[in-house]
Amino acid sequence: MLKLINDDHGSPANSNPSPVPAPPSDDHLLDAYSRAVSGAAEKIGPAVVNIEVYQRRSGKPGGGKGGHGSGSGFIFTPDGFIITNSHVVHDGIDIQVGLQDGRKLQAVLVGDDPETDTAVIRVHAHNLPAAPLGDSKTLRPGQLVVAIGNPYGFQFTVTAGVVSALGRSMRSNSGRLMDNIIQTDAALNPGNSGGPLVNSRGEVIGVNTAVILPAQGICFAIPIDTAKHVAALLVRNGRIRRAWLGLGGQVVPLSRRTIRLHDLTVETGVLVLSVDNVSPSAAAGLEEGDLVVGFNAQPVADIDQLHKHLTESAIGLKSQLTVIRRAEKLTVEITPIESK
Repeated sequence: MLKLINDDHGSPANSNPSPVPAPPSDDHLLDAYSRAVSGAAEKIGPAVVNIEVYQRRSGKPGGGKGGHGSGSGFIFTPDGFIITNSHVVHDGIDIQVGLQDGRKLQAVLVGDDPETDTAVIRVHAHNLPAAPLGDSKTLRPGQLVVAIGNPYGFQFTVTAGVVSALGRSMRSNSGRLMDNIIQTDAALNPGNSGGPLVNSRGEVIGVNTAVILPAQGICFAIPIDTAKHVAALLVRNGRIRRAWLGLGGQVVPLSRRTIRLHDLTVETGVLVLSVDNVSPSAAAGLEEGDLVVGFNAQPVADIDQLHKHLTESAIGLKSQLTVIRRAEKLTVEITPIESK
């Protein structure tokens, strides 16, 4: 005769089983996430603007309007200063700004910097809602971020995601390398450029600038710390001052013999291909075929590293280039001037 198998508590197997508890609900987590996204959007939304730009017609300086483009931006002062991307407003002759309250205002270009893809425009109005600016140095991978912009003309679109990575590098339209770029998977599309990337507190921590097509979820933003610095200089001077040497070059590998002979810490250098006739490089006696491997005793492995030394503070300051010329290591004194 078969016996009934008892459960762990000694109850007969044919007794009424205890009800299985329902799995814990994630509703409270979803509510917290939704509240964070909607709260950030509500806080920053009134400061986000839609930008319509008409460029000068190609080949006709001072002529009629040419191409039309659009993008996003955000007000950062109550008296109408707006941050956006340089590539949104560069060469614009007619800039119109649409506010969230429905107003359309004429804007003027204060200044733009293609090297960091940052620009400042201004509308003449007062008591405008200004976006609170955060601190991009506090960002961490995985942190919630919200993007607001006007993709494909769909105004004030909100997307959310996370900080995918920090410290990325990418090329600006001018070819200069931009460092410390924020990577995010918050969906961006054409028209989002120049709009804010914000944290859960509604503080701007980046300026949306680029996507990789046709990849999905690989988007980039300029850190707000960079944008704040550049914007302040643009408001003050209308442009960014950088140092210039007046040479053209390319990156080339160094031979092992050259590295050992001169105790170099780099494996590549900048080969001088051309020297402008009236330039600091010409005045310093640089020659075609020289290999630049250092600037002010700091190693230079490529053109990007050389550019990093050519900041405003280097203008008019006597500096030293470390150069390899026909197997000889030289120190050449050079005084950079302001770039044209």
